[in-house]
Amino acid sequence: MIYVIFGAMTGVIVLLLVKLHLIKKSAREITSELGMILKEDTNTSLRLSTHDRDMCRLADSINVQLKQVRKEHLQYHQGNTELKTAITNISHDIRTPLTAITGNLYMIGKTDDLSEIREYVGAIEERTEAMKQLTEELFRYCIIVSGDSEAVTEEVFVNQALQESISSFYPVLTEKGITPQIHITDTRIVRNVNRSELARVFSNLLNNAVKYSDGDLEITLSDPGEITFSNTAKELSTVEVEQLFDRFYTVEVARNSTGLGLSIARTLVERMGGTITAEYDDGRLTIRIML
Repeated sequence: MIYVIFGAMTGVIVLLLVKLHLIKKSAREITSELGMILKEDTNTSLRLSTHDRDMCRLADSINVQLKQVRKEHLQYHQGNTELKTAITNISHDIRTPLTAITGNLYMIGKTDDLSEIREYVGAIEERTEAMKQLTEELFRYCIIVSGDSEAVTEEVFVNQALQESISSFYPVLTEKGITPQIHITDTRIVRNVNRSELARVFSNLLNNAVKYSDGDLEITLSDPGEITFSNTAKELSTVEVEQLFDRFYTVEVARNSTGLGLSIARTLVERMGGTITAEYDDGRLTIRIML
């Protein structure tokens, strides 16, 4: 009997020693592979030679964390590159009017002709207004993305809000030779959103049409509540359209712009629980909003 008990205990001890050996081997594998993965910055995952369930769960957990770290690392580098590009673009957009203002001030000091002075002052006012718009757009973007205060929502009659935005923008559109074709459903479309934020979205999309349109604009609000802004924009490319919602992205046909208008629109639409997308087909840009 004693021998049986002793044999059983010996068997258990052997099994525990084998288990301990496998655990230590797995720990060494994790240490080694994790060090290589972090050093070489590869997309490989931890793989163990053991089938021990607990160690496999540990490896799976580490792999999940590695995936998250890689994602955040990529976002950091993309954001860093984006920020550098943004600083370059914004510096250019601010420096250009500043250079023009400096030049006009110099010319004012060189002449006593009142008509020339008025012309230079007019140019200065125009450049100053461009700088003001740039800085205000940056300021609005910072406030919106900070999300420090919760937007107050209410039931908004979308049909009316869209009509009011188009009416307020009508002088700017006609100045650019754009007569919009408007198709707004008679069905009452009501959404629980922030009124001023919705107006900002419409304003930014109308401003986008002014920048990129070749002279036409079609605005539609359908029965399901889908809103589309569509215009011919042959100066754009498919690649540029894919980047329109990116922060600070601008195309060459739209200077004096921070490239934040559509990014702000996307942030606000998503905050409302909606979606916004851009399509480009046969030289025509279509932006769709679904709230």
